[in-house]
Amino acid sequence: MFSLTEVASLSDSRAPFSTLKPWWDVFTDYLVLAMLAISIIAGTLLISTDQVVCLPVGRTSIAASGSLAPRPALGPLDGPEHDTTLVSTRRELSAANSRHPTKLDYQQYLYIGQVCYHQALPWHSKYSPYLALLHALLLMVCNNFWFIYPKTSSRIELFLSILRKCFQSPWTTKALSETACQPLEGNLGRMKPCSVQISQPGADSQVEQVSFSNATILDRKDGEQAKALFEKIRTFRAHTEATSLLCWVYVGQTLFKVAKLLAVLGYASSSAGTIAFRHVCQPGLGDLAGHATFSCTHSLAYILQKLLLSYLAFVLLSGLVGVYTLYWLLRRPLRKYSFGQASEESSFRAIPNVHNDLAFLLHMADQYDPLCSKRIAIFLSTASESQLLEIRQEHRGDYEELRRQVRRDAWGRLELRLCALPALPQAVYQMADLEVLRLECMAEVKLSAKVTQMEVLSELQLHHCPATMEPMALAFLQERLRGLHVQFTDVTKIPSWLYSLKNLHRLHLSSHLCSNVLALESLRELRSLEILLLQTKLTKLPCSMSIHLRQLCIQNDGTKLDALRVLKKMSNLQQLELLCCQLERIPPTVWCLTGLRRLDLRSNGIRSLEKGADFQRLAQLTCLKLWHNRIATLPASIGAAGSLEELVLSHNELDSLPHALFALKRLRHLDLSHNLLHLLPAEIGQLGMLQQLSITGNRIRALPSQLFACLELMSLQLADNALTTVPAEIGRLVLLSRLELTGNPLKSLPLELGCCLLLKETGLSVDNALFETLPSRVKQMLATPISAPSP
Repeated sequence: MFSLTEVASLSDSRAPFSTLKPWWDVFTDYLVLAMLAISIIAGTLLISTDQVVCLPVGRTSIAASGSLAPRPALGPLDGPEHDTTLVSTRRELSAANSRHPTKLDYQQYLYIGQVCYHQALPWHSKYSPYLALLHALLLMVCNNFWFIYPKTSSRIELFLSILRKCFQSPWTTKALSETACQPLEGNLGRMKPCSVQISQPGADSQVEQVSFSNATILDRKDGEQAKALFEKIRTFRAHTEATSLLCWVYVGQTLFKVAKLLAVLGYASSSAGTIAFRHVCQPGLGDLAGHATFSCTHSLAYILQKLLLSYLAFVLLSGLVGVYTLYWLLRRPLRKYSFGQASEESSFRAIPNVHNDLAFLLHMADQYDPLCSKRIAIFLSTASESQLLEIRQEHRGDYEELRRQVRRDAWGRLELRLCALPALPQAVYQMADLEVLRLECMAEVKLSAKVTQMEVLSELQLHHCPATMEPMALAFLQERLRGLHVQFTDVTKIPSWLYSLKNLHRLHLSSHLCSNVLALESLRELRSLEILLLQTKLTKLPCSMSIHLRQLCIQNDGTKLDALRVLKKMSNLQQLELLCCQLERIPPTVWCLTGLRRLDLRSNGIRSLEKGADFQRLAQLTCLKLWHNRIATLPASIGAAGSLEELVLSHNELDSLPHALFALKRLRHLDLSHNLLHLLPAEIGQLGMLQQLSITGNRIRALPSQLFACLELMSLQLADNALTTVPAEIGRLVLLSRLELTGNPLKSLPLELGCCLLLKETGLSVDNALFETLPSRVKQMLATPISAPSP
């Protein structure tokens, strides 16, 4: 049983599409339901009660002797000729049966009835209800095809969501209310405040005029939502006006529907007359039954014929509706929509015409309710957007409001973030102490000469925000700007003035560059550029890329990166990060970077380091990250990286560690988590400066006692292994402040944990049951916070 809530939810899920269903589609849906009902009733009757009853009218022996010629006719017995034939046949057989009386068994009658059902009945009498059901289902799908086709349904759902927001937006209510209060004038460009006169009751009746200003009617939150809706409609318009897919799909489904209905009407009308009540059957069972000819009756012939005629009537009506739909589609230009009437009825005159898919959607919505297009027209008007801009400037444009939005970023710099504004507020230029300006999702920004007042501005971030600037502003930024973060989905949207920032120190470029490297080749003009971060899908690096870089980070999103020979020219490079570049091995050009200090090759699918590994040439390398790869073994040459202080090899396939690894005496951070290690070598005790060790997610069963000779250890992560005991020597690690033991089959914890004076309960990660095995004295020591040092 379905609850009322579930049924209501099913009906609500179909409700939004009713806005785009004109009367002819709704009427066709009801006709389809009637066709489905007829076909289901007829099919149920065929399955449950359909049968053929046959009686013998002749004998095989008689036909063979020639005294009675068999009747070759096989089919319906309608008309006077068939009746005369049947009467003469019966007279001859009655005389023959008087000489040769025979009787058939009941099972023989059933068998003959089944054989004659398949031989004597025409196929329309047996299968027409099922074909009608298939046709009705196909017509139902065809009538709603553009609602379920992925490329069109996504646009329809987005249009309906935008339409709902237009009806719910307070900005729409404000525009309509002020239109009602305000008379139309000649060249009215914006809305004016609405005044209402209120009469006070009493003897001394006074008339009070109340004026509602823009700011009092629309608060700041509503203004933000209205602006976001303006941007969403602008984006949707640009997307839908590029093609006319919806129009052609709807025309195509209508043509297919009409053609199918005409075809069904043609063949079904011709077959309706073949459904008859009586049939003559010659099953060829004379040897078995003793009779050659049988007279059969079809019990459902009459009702099937009436149901088929009713079905054809609905098909004819649906075809007429489809023809009218084609007439409506072809008699007017549906790929263009004009808001002429909406402009006359509102105070907004500058409402542009729309084309292609958006125009077709508005035409279809007008068939449901013309108010839909009037609501959207408010958000397509440039005058309406200008009015909203003025109102929002009242809320957000003042200096104090912007000042409250200033925050400090991760580096402690003063940062202002502005999102989805129609223009840059003028009060921004008054913030002389602002260091970082972040602009997001703004249609167009123009920096004026007033930017010279922002003397400490050092970084500009543009996220999907095209920006232009006056010559004086560009000259100022060329001297002062040190950091720039540009994020666009299209490489053509990258501002051209970027390549003229001669003092730019840090550049973060996020765009789908793919194989287009022209934008990167222009970076060679930035002589002061030292840090370059690229979040792209490059396939190669240009040969003329900037060679002054000290830090290069490429996040390639899984695209294979080749042609890294340009790295040889970057002699000043100190930090290199090649992430998700599908390298498979360390590029040979890396060994030429003798000044390299940090190397990160995360998520590249590297399998081996044996071939061409020359860590001896990287004498200044202090950090090496090879995590999230497929490395199974480490080469012995890794011991030549004597300056290495941080080594991250997590999420690989290591099952053993070379002895040369423990020759890295300066190593402070070693991450071997999530590998296949079964044993931790005793040589680990040689790493006397080790402060952080992580072997989480391996298969280690025991810890070597030499590990606890690393007295500088501050963090020890041993979770998700096969440890059964923790050696008592752990008490020697007096600097240990973090210990992870979860996911191990431990029975107890060593009492020596109390000797780790810096280890507290917040830094100890174990199961609660295991923690309770400790003596109360040790638990109390772990729970006691570290006392502050005396002055």
